[in-house]
Amino acid sequence: MFIHFFAELRAAKVPVSLREYLMLMEALEADLADKRVEEFYYLSRAALVKDEANLDKFDTVFGTVFKGLDSLSDAVEEAAIPEEWLRKLAEKYLTEEEKKQIESLGGFDKLMETLKQRLEEQQGRHQGGNKWIGTAGTSPFGAYGYNPEGVRIGQNESRHRRAVKVWDKRAFRDLDGDRELGTRNIKIALRRLRQFARTGSADELDLSGTIRNTAHKGYLDIKMRPERHNAVKVLLFLDIGGSMDDHIRICEELFSAARTEFKHLEHFYFHNCLYEYVWKTNGRRFTERLSTTDLLNRFGPDYKVVFVGDASMSPYEISHPGGSVEHWNAEPGHVWLNRVRETYDHTVWLNPTPERHWHFTYSIGMINDLMEGKMFPLTLDGLDNAMRALMR
Repeated sequence: MFIHFFAELRAAKVPVSLREYLMLMEALEADLADKRVEEFYYLSRAALVKDEANLDKFDTVFGTVFKGLDSLSDAVEEAAIPEEWLRKLAEKYLTEEEKKQIESLGGFDKLMETLKQRLEEQQGRHQGGNKWIGTAGTSPFGAYGYNPEGVRIGQNESRHRRAVKVWDKRAFRDLDGDRELGTRNIKIALRRLRQFARTGSADELDLSGTIRNTAHKGYLDIKMRPERHNAVKVLLFLDIGGSMDDHIRICEELFSAARTEFKHLEHFYFHNCLYEYVWKTNGRRFTERLSTTDLLNRFGPDYKVVFVGDASMSPYEISHPGGSVEHWNAEPGHVWLNRVRETYDHTVWLNPTPERHWHFTYSIGMINDLMEGKMFPLTLDGLDNAMRALMR
């Protein structure tokens, strides 16, 4: 059953290695899960999942593989998986190097023998009672019983509506890499774009420095240091109005997360394509305009630039003077985008339109070409890839 679990995780493209799997087996041998499925869930998730983006896939596989499981003993006793089937499964999913690692531990037979020995404490299926994970009892873990604050495991539907956790709830489903983002998930992705530095007044205790100096001098010598901040500087250009009205929520969440994550963040608005001016306040967009040329001169090349927009517009807005729908632009949009790219080495475009729809709109392809392929969908994977591109 555990090897089947390992294989299903790989099939779901959760990057779990043999080393991590064996670490989980060692943890089970040490009885860290205490024969409880609830504890085994958290233990296996901690051992096998390295990236929060894979939590949803892990929950899906866990719920499928261990559906209806009442105790960890059932994993071996009720599965009744033929040994030959397990060998074939190992041949299918394990590399030659991983097979050698298993042999170094005493071979496949030894591995299977160890798995069975680790589940000796609770024997057989448990019915009733108030302690073990089972059925028709009052234990907080199990199915078809009653507990005012229970964990329902392996039951088709709620009966008393008292469970505080249901495996199939999949609390992390919005962390799946191809799903749209929420503020919390955006913050997680933006944290990849970090370059820490200590600047400002020394108002934070330097513990290691204090210990070192105290040891050298023989008396307490307290050392202070500046607080550590994310030193990355970001220019955020946000497309506003028109077709972007359909993406207001996600853009608000992105803006909120960016303001939290980046100490040095400057944001400006534009419509459809970048032209000779931008603005900071939409209510004053026609009276308080900011020159794009002045911005390029004011903010140095150490800034990283992020455009956010659906890139859906008339192609003439990008390619021709006077193509803008709001004013007569003396220079086409592509001229201004090229100026930004020439000024800043790190520039990306985030598009809230699902990537599978990009080819339906000609202007999206034009913007993507101007960005030299650095247009990314506004999903967790897309944002993560965009942050990687900005750090190169």
